[in-house]
Amino acid sequence: MIRFENVGLRYGMGPEVLRDVSFVIDRGSFQFLTGPSGAGKTSLMRLLFLALKPTRGLMSLFDHDVATLSRTDLPTLRRRLGVVFQDFRLLDHLSTYENVALPLRVMGKEETSYRTDVVELLHWVGLGHRVHVHPPVLSGGEKQRAAIARAVITQPELLLADEPTGNVDPTLARRLLRLFMELHRLGTTVVIATHDIGLMDQYDARRFVLNEGRVHIYD
Repeated sequence: MIRFENVGLRYGMGPEVLRDVSFVIDRGSFQFLTGPSGAGKTSLMRLLFLALKPTRGLMSLFDHDVATLSRTDLPTLRRRLGVVFQDFRLLDHLSTYENVALPLRVMGKEETSYRTDVVELLHWVGLGHRVHVHPPVLSGGEKQRAAIARAVITQPELLLADEPTGNVDPTLARRLLRLFMELHRLGTTVVIATHDIGLMDQYDARRFVLNEGRVHIYD
């Protein structure tokens, strides 16, 4: 599903923040991405969800060479992704329900086909009582859960989550990880960036450890 070969990334004329990164992520796999602050985790995630292109090397996603993708190709590929951003990116003028349902609306689905699923998922992540409120009223942890629900509602082929449990308590963090594991069981490829070593230790998953722009892989 994902292949990096000697990928490098720099911003403008600055030094490389990723250097000679090479790895393969198979379809249906589950892995954590970790490392100290400033190691390049967010930059690597931005490559994966197609916000950036490498400055050198080969990166392919869904068998497409990212360097050759046109702007018209990007929306089609992005619809195959579910992404949990650190800054949530909820739309303030939409309710919690409408934010979570948005990817399904963009796909052209009728509300009658997904309303029950959206409401059930919101209950599952602990937002059943916040269905009709808008993001400015939500706490940071509630926004995080809404963002996660939005990312997984389409059962994407690839789920990318950047610190998805950073604003919730340990009990809810484990519950959210179970949601990701269930998606994985259904065939979704999962990449989770996290600082939480204790959380990672609870799961038998491959770890990508970034340090000074380079990736070390531990199976």
